[in-house]
Amino acid sequence: MFKTVRTLLTSIVLCAALASPAISGGGKKVVVELYTSQGCSSCPPADAFLAELAERDDVIALSFHVDYWNYIGWNDPFSSAEATARQRAYGRTMKKRYVYTPQIVVDGRAETVGSDRSTVDTLIRMAAAAQKIEIDVAHNKDGTADIRVPAGTSPSESRGELWIGFYDSAVKTEVRAGENRGETIVNANIVRTYKRIGYWAGGALKKHVDLKALGAKGRDGCVVVLQAPNNGPIIGAASFPLPGSAS
Repeated sequence: MFKTVRTLLTSIVLCAALASPAISGGGKKVVVELYTSQGCSSCPPADAFLAELAERDDVIALSFHVDYWNYIGWNDPFSSAEATARQRAYGRTMKKRYVYTPQIVVDGRAETVGSDRSTVDTLIRMAAAAQKIEIDVAHNKDGTADIRVPAGTSPSESRGELWIGFYDSAVKTEVRAGENRGETIVNANIVRTYKRIGYWAGGALKKHVDLKALGAKGRDGCVVVLQAPNNGPIIGAASFPLPGSAS
């Protein structure tokens, strides 16, 4: 009898676990964005550094591949006009005269050369100390997600844009032309889709989204970012692996 009861309880627990959504959150992570290109000879060290950052529990590392180096011999298969536009928007916000690769932007607050490990580590520590909001995302079994943003507690947390992105966790490419000809490059957390899905006015916000409709199919992970308007500071972020991912 005891064995039967125990088996029944185990079955109930397993069924509950399978029915429950996966919750992402539990920490105020720093978002590190690398602007890179497979056609840039200075980028591989920064690509390797980002892969290391992607292993950290306190960091959400993202690789955005720009398209303005494609003309010099190698058409980066992950490059996009959208990534270039996002980098240029940061340039305007930070009052930079030009954009370059490799460039790292930390939490939308500061930038530096992507291979400058010491400065990046310092910027991550500074960003971690800034006041931020913790975003919770419930990833449901039906391929949808429920995003929950709490109310802000300061004037700097009163307005924002909600973004969702999907990325490939690690891809190896044999470069056959251009400045990196003959090299094998491994890129981590390559952003393939990045879309604005709403606005935040400072109060508690709940949003239900269809991940597949937004670009999740075939991707390894998802990131949700709350950012001040015009590529300002990142207010909060969460990330989680997608089904079938090795992450």
